[in-house]
Amino acid sequence: MSFFDLTGKAAVVTGGAVGLGGGISLGLAKAGADIVVVTSNDRNRETQNQIEAMGRKVHTVVANLSDEQELPRVVSEALSAFGKIDILVNNAGIIRRTPAAEHSAQDWHDVINLNMNAVFFLCQLVGREMIKQGSGKIINVASMLSFQGGINVPGYTASKHAVAGITKALANEWASKGVQVNAIAPGYMATDNTTALRADPERSVQILQRIPAGRWGTTEDLQGPAVFLASSASDYMNGHVLCVDGGWMNR
Repeated sequence: MSFFDLTGKAAVVTGGAVGLGGGISLGLAKAGADIVVVTSNDRNRETQNQIEAMGRKVHTVVANLSDEQELPRVVSEALSAFGKIDILVNNAGIIRRTPAAEHSAQDWHDVINLNMNAVFFLCQLVGREMIKQGSGKIINVASMLSFQGGINVPGYTASKHAVAGITKALANEWASKGVQVNAIAPGYMATDNTTALRADPERSVQILQRIPAGRWGTTEDLQGPAVFLASSASDYMNGHVLCVDGGWMNR
């Protein structure tokens, strides 16, 4: 299945050490890619160790992606590590849960800075390199809240709508240059971001009743879609937001 072979490719995954990003990092490595893991800290190296055990190369960059001044360093370190960037996965993100009437300015800015601003500026920095080399795959991690309003998460919803828009805008400009920009919209996944929801008996039941698959998603559920969008199998896909949600959006 050479369409999905990522051997020799260099991938940058933000938030790539744990959670959904960790799963995506492992999925890309299984397909043959070497991985630059971008993380806010280097305490948990389980993902990196698993990548190395596969015989792949892995390089860790510790950075605060909310600080725009750090983003050029992330890109330069990735280029120094592997000489190129073939794949960028913008996965890092946060969520702040408070009713809209009580949502603080700090919460709003924290979410927007990481979930939206960092996504655009990393796309811009890496996109320039991909345009020069005439090829590249950018995968932004969107959300069901790229389509819906949600409850008690106004900043997160705004940021994820923006991720979908950024994906489409860049795809329009860069598809003709050999750079595909697409997004994955995970459904309700069993991660730290959903701990409170899964612990709420009433809300958890409501969510599961709407998911045709009848379960929360896992990090492994994103690996196949990520490999697809990172590989030559998706060369004619541009600006698409791919729902990986157990059927949530169908209901």
